Parts: sequence; structure tokens; C-alpha cells
Amino acid sequence: MSLEQKIMTELKTAMLAKNEAALRSLRAVKAAILLAKTSEGFAGDLKEEDEIKLLQKLVKQRKDSLEIYQQQNRTDLAQKEKEEIEIIEKFLPQQLSAEELKTILKQIISEVGATAPSDMGKVMGVATKQLAGKTDGKTISTLVKELLSAQ
Repeated sequence: MSLEQKIMTELKTAMLAKNEAALRSLRAVKAAILLAKTSEGFAGDLKEEDEIKLLQKLVKQRKDSLEIYQQQNRTDLAQKEKEEIEIIEKFLPQQLSAEELKTILKQIISEVGATAPSDMGKVMGVATKQLAGKTDGKTISTLVKELLSAQ
């Protein structure tokens, strides 16, 4: 079952349950998929990795908004963003825990032969490809900095 089919099934369920948060989130995902499919130069169906990137982008946008709303003490808007993040993340692959991520990054650092913070680019190149869909780039970047600074 494709992501689009899963979204449509969930959308119907949310409509019947009158779940506003789910409806809002799923409609945003559906709109993003339609935009991607109708974008210039696109032909065919979305590949799974494209779908994952799309969902990660939507989650990242909401996390950024959430951060801003929390800084401005807009708890009403922050709550909406949290709800949407929760719903969209259901469609993403299982995310790695911090410990699992650290273990994998340590292994990548030793494979690449990185020894200083200046080697961050080498590590990030390999890490972002290897960990695509399993965690976000910001988390990878923060942990790589931390691990390389500790060496």
C-alpha cells in the first residue's frame, strides 16, 4: 500500500471520527504529495525515499514553527503543531534512539577516519546517506559535532 493510499484511508477514518487534528495533518500531507506529483519535471509515482523526504520536510517545518510558538508563549498554536507532528510521524519509519544513533555515528567516524571537528563534512556526507529517514539532519549534525569535539 502506497503512502498516498494510507493517507486516504486515515483521512476517511479521521473524517468519520471528526478528529480535527488528524484531518488538518493528513490534508497537509495529501496537499504536499499532490504538489510533488504535479511539480515540473515529475513523471510517475513518488518513490518511497521521496515520500520519506517529503514527510520529514513537513515534520521539520512543524518543529520549526513549534519552537517559534513556544518562544512567543503561544501555547494554543504550539499544541496544534505538536498534534500534527505526532500524526505525520506515524507514517515515517521508526526513528533511531539517541544511543543507537551515537553507536552508528561512532562507527562512521572510525570508518571515515575523522579525528577533528574539521572532518565534519566527511562524516556528515556518509551519515546523512546511511541514516536517511531514520533521523533528521539536525540531530545527526549535533551529535557529530559533539563526538568530534570529544576526540
